[in-house]
Amino acid sequence: MSAASRKGRAAQAGAPRPTASSAPAGAVASAGTSGTNPRGGKPFGAEAVPPSIQTAAAWSWRLLLIGALVAASLYVTALFKVIVVPVAIALLLTVLLTPVRSFLQRHLRFSRGLASISALLGLLAVVAGLVTVAGSTIVSGIAELKDKAIDGFNEFMDWLEAGPFGIGVEQINGYLKELEGFISSSQDSIVSGALGAATTVGHVAAGAVIALFCTFFFLLDGRTIWSWCVGLFPARSRFTIHQAGRRGIVTLSAYARTQILVALVDAVGIGVGAAFFVPSLALPLGILVFVGSFIPIVGAVVTGAVAVLVVLVANGWVAALIMLGIVLAVQQIESHALQPFLMGHAVSLHPVAVLLVVAAGGFAAGIVGALFAVPLAALINTVVLYFNGHDKFPDLGTDDTLVIRGKPAVPVMIRRAEADLADDERVPASSTTAGRRRTRLGRATPSGTGTSTGGDA
Repeated sequence: MSAASRKGRAAQAGAPRPTASSAPAGAVASAGTSGTNPRGGKPFGAEAVPPSIQTAAAWSWRLLLIGALVAASLYVTALFKVIVVPVAIALLLTVLLTPVRSFLQRHLRFSRGLASISALLGLLAVVAGLVTVAGSTIVSGIAELKDKAIDGFNEFMDWLEAGPFGIGVEQINGYLKELEGFISSSQDSIVSGALGAATTVGHVAAGAVIALFCTFFFLLDGRTIWSWCVGLFPARSRFTIHQAGRRGIVTLSAYARTQILVALVDAVGIGVGAAFFVPSLALPLGILVFVGSFIPIVGAVVTGAVAVLVVLVANGWVAALIMLGIVLAVQQIESHALQPFLMGHAVSLHPVAVLLVVAAGGFAAGIVGALFAVPLAALINTVVLYFNGHDKFPDLGTDDTLVIRGKPAVPVMIRRAEADLADDERVPASSTTAGRRRTRLGRATPSGTGTSTGGDA
């Protein structure tokens, strides 16, 4: 080592070391940060969670809350289904009968109450007429069908005995005895089921009364009822809720009218086909198809199968196969011609969505759920889209407004009672009654008598 290098190292060893005060500011800040952060500057705690996970967590608890609210709503609906289902039926009947009520008011000069009750009674008359005609037709045609059914059953039994299965009469009698023993051992269940059926009939009767009652008042005073419902929400959201509700009612009306047209096409097609094989039962089968078609997809399949089975019993396999072809042709026309152009525009739901909604409604609430699944889904779709800025019916506009909590009119009997008491000078009259009383007394008092009515008011 040279002498110069030894002198340089000695100078460095003898020089004073830098203190914290003489260190640069950036060095002090860096040392302080590394001293307070146990992870040496790396994010930890909530800061260590990636933004994608934070967003997913925020969505998750909100979706869980919405799911809990929906589950609670479904539970309450199932608990009060005897009331909820008739009100829903009344709402559908109202959107169907509103044009009839408007026609009676506009062209026949009926009052609103008279037009409402006339439209409802007309609907009941049409339903009663259809039931009467279908019932009488079934009674007249069932005798002929019964003989053919017995002959067909005997042929089926002969085929079982002589066919590939080799099931003899003794074996069939053994099966019948086992069935009889099972029925005898299940009497308690059968009795409880009969009582449950009686309770269901009572619920149906009560629901029918509620539906008719609500339909009449929805036709008579539906806007006032709707304004009261909208008034339950905060003032800043009432306008949006009202406009969304208007569009929801339009969706329900479009669905109901379109479904009636589709059901009518199905009923006419299958009824005319059945008339070639069982003329006496063509009308009841058509009515059955018409009613069943209100349950999308499922109703048409079930009622079509009933029509094929009736033709099978009445005319044999060949006629049943022809009837099956007619049913399939009518349903294909409905599925590929009517549903896409009519129902697609009415409810704006894809056929896959319709199928899934009907299946979900059927699993959740049986026939009632399948019946109301599609209109409910269409209503929710329209309302939610409007809340999110997409108006499916822009031609409706937003000029229509509601009067929330308007001043109610004083009933006639109360006004008369107040006037009588005011005349007897027992109690002070209201401002309206007092004004009318002043007018009446002014007309009755001769001019110039000096009688003052102001103090009496």
